[in-house]
Amino acid sequence: MRTAQRNSPHRRPGPAATGRGCGPHRGPHRAEEPCQTRRRTRHRTRDPHQSTGQRVTAHDPGLRAAHGVGPDTAAQLLVTAGGNPDRMRTEASFAALCGAAPVPASSGRTNRHRLSRGGDRGANAALYRIALVRMSSDSRTREYAARQTAAGRTKKEVIRLLKRAIAREMFRCLTTTVTIPGTAGLRPMQQAKNITLTAVAQHFGVWPTVISRLERELSRDDDLTHAYRDCLQAA
Repeated sequence: MRTAQRNSPHRRPGPAATGRGCGPHRGPHRAEEPCQTRRRTRHRTRDPHQSTGQRVTAHDPGLRAAHGVGPDTAAQLLVTAGGNPDRMRTEASFAALCGAAPVPASSGRTNRHRLSRGGDRGANAALYRIALVRMSSDSRTREYAARQTAAGRTKKEVIRLLKRAIAREMFRCLTTTVTIPGTAGLRPMQQAKNITLTAVAQHFGVWPTVISRLERELSRDDDLTHAYRDCLQAA
């Protein structure tokens, strides 16, 4: 019985035969394979994201430099715009394509609009992510949201208004060449003036990381860039 089972073609090989065991039959090359596989997997998962960011930045630097627009968000907007060239004639048509155009929902004496359930949901989600980022990190967006909330609008209505305004900005980035203010000379100027990064951050009321990312062109804030440059020139 044991001989028949041992010679059966359906018999599952043991750990010693496959090299998966913990005994002396396991070769050193077998021990290295899992680590190599994990390294190859991490390498494959890193490269697509990096290449996406580089390609998007090379194709449309103005779109990528907009506040709150990451590589995936910019790629989604480019795909939506490229797949629907007939909807890129006007800014209102692009907003409707992204599902950001207001839909009348008035009743009786109540005059209001609601969220649009149509359009490209991927592009709509991209606008939603940009709105959330700006609501948490952009001072002008926070002030605008506070004014709209004080006027009696709900959070959903505020986000709807923000997505409509963001769609207008994204349409301009997708259809025209947006000039990006250079920040390459800010750090050398700051070091030549012997001004610390902490002092600059305290002067503008932001974290030092914000100034550092601005100098390294990892983020964009046109107002802060102009104010920072003027401050360094006046120092």
